[in-house]
Amino acid sequence: MKRTSLQKTITAIAIGAGDRANVYGDYAIAHPKELRIIGVAEPNAIRNERFATKHKIEEKNRFSSWEEVFKRSKFADAVIIATSDTLHYEPCMAAMTLGYDVLIEKPISPSEEECREILALAEKKQCIVGVCHVLRYAPYFQKLKEIVDSKLIGDLVSIQHMESIEHAHMAHSYVRGNWHNSKESSPIILGKSCHDLDIMRWLVGSPCSEVAAFGNRKWFRKENAPEGSTNRCTDGCPVESECPYSALKIYQRDKKHNYVFDFPDDESKRDEYLIEQLQTTDYGRCVYRMDNDQPDHYVASLKFENDVTAAFSMEAFTSYHGRRTRLMGTMGDIVGDMETFEHTDFRTGKTTKWEQGESEFDYHDHGHGGGDWRLVQNWVQAVSNHDASLLTSTIKASIESHIIGFKAEKSRLGGKIEKIDL
Repeated sequence: MKRTSLQKTITAIAIGAGDRANVYGDYAIAHPKELRIIGVAEPNAIRNERFATKHKIEEKNRFSSWEEVFKRSKFADAVIIATSDTLHYEPCMAAMTLGYDVLIEKPISPSEEECREILALAEKKQCIVGVCHVLRYAPYFQKLKEIVDSKLIGDLVSIQHMESIEHAHMAHSYVRGNWHNSKESSPIILGKSCHDLDIMRWLVGSPCSEVAAFGNRKWFRKENAPEGSTNRCTDGCPVESECPYSALKIYQRDKKHNYVFDFPDDESKRDEYLIEQLQTTDYGRCVYRMDNDQPDHYVASLKFENDVTAAFSMEAFTSYHGRRTRLMGTMGDIVGDMETFEHTDFRTGKTTKWEQGESEFDYHDHGHGGGDWRLVQNWVQAVSNHDASLLTSTIKASIESHIIGFKAEKSRLGGKIEKIDL
């Protein structure tokens, strides 16, 4: 990814101070000459305080709601919108109305109409709007894009792409967590997999014309609850110790996904706090007794205008997470897992292995194979130079993958092939 010199240091306001805001905000801590976070809007007092302290934000620039930010005249270059899915549209529109550039977490909105309205206002106001399709910035996918565009595998004919959520992550985010109910958040094809729809569209380099999708909630249902199991994992459930989805196993014993909890600073009180959370919030409920409606397996077949086809699979029941990719071309193929890939040349029979190496700008330890911080770096350059052409994941490009997602969900629920009208 090319680096462009900055015209100035960018100042930004974080709308939301949860996990994603901290991931992007940490780039500013590491690169203060490029980005400074000077404001925050977050209703959770603990998160607000911790975020403001980390970034040394003045009291006057700390807000408990996003609405308060936009009652003031514009006082930064940009905003970073990292709220829940249903709270993207309104702050984004308010920000652009005042002339802010924007970095918005995916999905842009769970509503196709709202997505299109954001695009229309961005074009009218000529705002830089970057969408957090971070996979585009991962060195792995950038190398795949380079190979496809170079015709090293000839003409691309077909893609097989799988997103493996990992069973505990599925239970955490899409059965118990913020995205367990599609009507209150967004359909999983958007909330989780619009990354993947975007990557396939980007690699193919042609609009998608048709999609057919299938999937349902097969396992996380009341009728699959083990005999004798209880409403909560903390209620003395007799099968808790052998349940792979046990909240006590995931959060207490394995210490996974604990970023959702606002632990007290006092280490001695953390265990007590965690148990209290598991006794009172959805994170401690039995996965078979939640009011979840998200599919735990989802497949989609895509046809593109250049006759390339793609088979996408989102799978909850895996022991691993990440992406698995197969690209089939007329002169070669590629098989990869987001860490490495092997390219086989049909003409010579030679197989070449690619592994992600170390470089100054890979940021591999900062999420999504290095994509998280590379995204911020790219967005900062575009905002600093006020040049949307410097941005890889513009709002206009990102809208396409969202529309594919909306049509896929319509196909899944309606049982028909859906044509895509951009």
